[in-house]
Amino acid sequence: MKTFVPEALLLLLLANLALTRHLEGSHSIRLLQTLLTWPGLLEPQFIIVAFVGDTQFERFNSREEPLRMEHCAPWVDHQEPEYWEEKTQNFLILMDYYADIMTKMLHFYNQSESGNHTLQILMACDILPGVYFSRGLYEFILDGRDHIVLNEDLSTWTAVGKAAEMLRQEWEESGFAHSVKTSLETSCVPLLFNQLDYGKEILLRTDTPKIHVTHRVRADGNITLRCWALDFYPAEITLTWQRDGSNQTVDLEVMDTRPTGDGTFQKWAAVVVPSGEEQRYTCHVDHEGLPEPFTLRWEPPQSSVPIIPVVTGLVLGAVLVGAAVTFLMWKRRTKG
Repeated sequence: MKTFVPEALLLLLLANLALTRHLEGSHSIRLLQTLLTWPGLLEPQFIIVAFVGDTQFERFNSREEPLRMEHCAPWVDHQEPEYWEEKTQNFLILMDYYADIMTKMLHFYNQSESGNHTLQILMACDILPGVYFSRGLYEFILDGRDHIVLNEDLSTWTAVGKAAEMLRQEWEESGFAHSVKTSLETSCVPLLFNQLDYGKEILLRTDTPKIHVTHRVRADGNITLRCWALDFYPAEITLTWQRDGSNQTVDLEVMDTRPTGDGTFQKWAAVVVPSGEEQRYTCHVDHEGLPEPFTLRWEPPQSSVPIIPVVTGLVLGAVLVGAAVTFLMWKRRTKG
């Protein structure tokens, strides 16, 4: 029983991925795979999601009908039907390999694969500007316990757990790390061009962040200043707070970048400041959609009623009232 994915199949897997952004920036691809078993299930459920950057573009679920790899990107499917049929068959073969690995690891602990078990597999690679391979990742996690990962040198493994250690020894004897390294290094870069062409209107666009600062009084009397960046793309963004021109790290909270559900992202950074010192703090935002880093501070709300016209009106009103009273008093004396 083989316990590793052959190099040819790895090449086919990576041939199904895509890279993100443009040739001047960094790129990343991820293939997330999950094998599930539970009592009463005749065969494991196999789920695959493929991401180009932060955008899911393909998926597979072995328990859905029709049984096939599907296009789910926000751009048009340019592939022929034969392409999806071939991919589906490749992933069914992959499912069998992973099922064999799970069975062997579970038997090591005298456990049955008919119980509740999860095998998670991640394949990923990064490309640096200039279209150079930067980093590859390949790792297994069984039931959140046994963990085996390919090290940064792409030639050795790190294993946690007795079953993972057994698998590491087998992979070292078979030279599996070399197969993974070859697949990652030779397949990522050539795939960039076609996929970028398919999704260029989505992947290569730039949405400028909408930025504002909010002000909230805390129970202790201090002030929370929160700098918001909304509706931006791509997801890479930097938000920092400065006090009198120096970076602020104390009493600082930063939210992870999150999708908004419409293809854009949002992020905020908050700082706690003494009341009355708000103007000493500035928020600094750097994003691809900005011509240069943007700086702003909280500004007290301006009155919606113009002050000078109001004051002028009050003075004129007082003069008119005074004149009317004087006239009435004069008229009353004249009649008397």
